Amino acid sequence: MKKLILATAVAAACAASLAHAEEPVPDNALTYNIGAVNDYRFRGISQTRFDPAVQGGADYIYNPLGLYAGIWASNIKWIKDSVNAVNPGTGKGSVEMDLYAGKRGDIGGGFTYDVGGLYYYYPSNNLSSIGLKNANTFELYGQVGYGVGYFKVSQSLTNAFGNVDSKNSRYYDLTISPELAGGVILTLHAGHQTIAGAQASGASNSLYSYSDWKVGISKTFEQLAGITAGIALVGTDAKDGSYSAPDGKNLGRSGVVVSVSKTF
Repeated sequence: MKKLILATAVAAACAASLAHAEEPVPDNALTYNIGAVNDYRFRGISQTRFDPAVQGGADYIYNPLGLYAGIWASNIKWIKDSVNAVNPGTGKGSVEMDLYAGKRGDIGGGFTYDVGGLYYYYPSNNLSSIGLKNANTFELYGQVGYGVGYFKVSQSLTNAFGNVDSKNSRYYDLTISPELAGGVILTLHAGHQTIAGAQASGASNSLYSYSDWKVGISKTFEQLAGITAGIALVGTDAKDGSYSAPDGKNLGRSGVVVSVSKTF
């Protein structure tokens, strides 16, 4: 799931591009990224049951038209945990892969735009074996930015992350990432996830709707081969029982996320 933590990296990249605006920009750019976190959070919810994750991907940009495409992957636990809670030992799906493409550019007056699609693919997932839907999810997104901030809306065209009858679920994302002294990037984020529709039992899916937040800082250390390190406090108001680990702990509870990454 395309990470909030990546928004910090994007902000840092934008700051760097402004600082070196005199340098020519190549028509085609291909970059790779690799990193690790002590807890993989997506929209505030732990995907790894509060355990570490190793993550990485690649991005291609065609600068003349602002077109881009990429792939990103991480280990996860939530699908296997969900299946094993009903049918012990049968859970599958321990990897998440994000495939995305879009277009971004200037609107004018200091405003920017970013539109595209993102497919969340979970190889071998068998979430449907316990009465839910296939975990694979496709979203379209649109973003308007100004300065160091942006507002983004993502809408699912499929069932959202295994929830029954949940097409047209939405996520709202407001993020500001100003640069502080010494090249430190401050990230302030507020989001809201709505899960549309109703479960097969007729119960409203609103039980799975929630808001999330994040306050974090990050810094790229050029003297350490360009490694970016970050720390953030994240949390949600997800209801107990709606996003739970096998031991009953709320996967949306407040926690600290520490990250290291490198783009090359």
